[in-house]
Amino acid sequence: MLEIKGLTKRFDKVVAVDHLNLQIDRGAVMGLVGSNGSGKSTLLRMLAGVFRGEEGEIFLDGMPLFDNPAAKGKCFFIPDFPFFYNNSTIENTAVLYRELYPNWSDAAYQRYCTVFPIDPKDRIINMSKGMQRQAALILALSTCPQYLFLDEIFDGLDPVVRHLLKRILIEHVAEHHLTVIIASHNLRELEDLCDRICLMHRGKVLMERDLDSLRMDYRKVQVAFREIPNVPNLFAGIPVVSVWRNGNVFNVTIRGDESSFMPALEALQPAYISAMPLTLEEIFISEMGAAGYDTNSIL
Repeated sequence: MLEIKGLTKRFDKVVAVDHLNLQIDRGAVMGLVGSNGSGKSTLLRMLAGVFRGEEGEIFLDGMPLFDNPAAKGKCFFIPDFPFFYNNSTIENTAVLYRELYPNWSDAAYQRYCTVFPIDPKDRIINMSKGMQRQAALILALSTCPQYLFLDEIFDGLDPVVRHLLKRILIEHVAEHHLTVIIASHNLRELEDLCDRICLMHRGKVLMERDLDSLRMDYRKVQVAFREIPNVPNLFAGIPVVSVWRNGNVFNVTIRGDESSFMPALEALQPAYISAMPLTLEEIFISEMGAAGYDTNSIL
């Protein structure tokens, strides 16, 4: 289990992570999403022990994580831009990792060198962005981590390799109780893979939820009127997240299941009403708008 308690990280006057509290159970696959500059990558680097916070602490299976080789040996972090030396190959990097990581598996290494279509003897620096990520994945998975931290891992991977990666991660979670935390702006990929979502904004957690219950707890509703009712607040008493109007048609994002808000909408006597679940991307946009993020100027 990962426990994050009161974690804060500053860069001069910028507060990248702001008194953050989070608990992540073993075997979870968590998607870390948020606006640009929300603190996702900084949090992953703190989980990997690259940065130390000015306040708070991270515990891994009850042990302080920072500057603790026993705890860090259970983790592997692939950053947005994996670093390799000019002469690095998968083959010679594997020799180094074999000494550094206590759970290194030669059998896993041989398997992943076969599964991913790249030559372990080629210089990694000469590879494409997607192939460099595959090289990093081969090495990461061969260390047999208990905790895997991934930053924008899908960026640069072709559809076949993305599908392969998701299948491998699901397999490791099921068989080895691997815990995965993925920071990504590719919400469609996260929707296929994650069982939990953590939404960050300005260094804080806006929301941390089970993905299935999160999807069930939001609806996008289209309501059309022949004549708009003459009332001060059309949707008073309804937990509305956002409203977009086009003439007599209202597109409304609402928190809650249909039984909680449909009677109030039907009482307005609309000509047409339809409700359906939101995608993860639609939930993200709605919640960021509710948090004061100007999505209209972007979209």
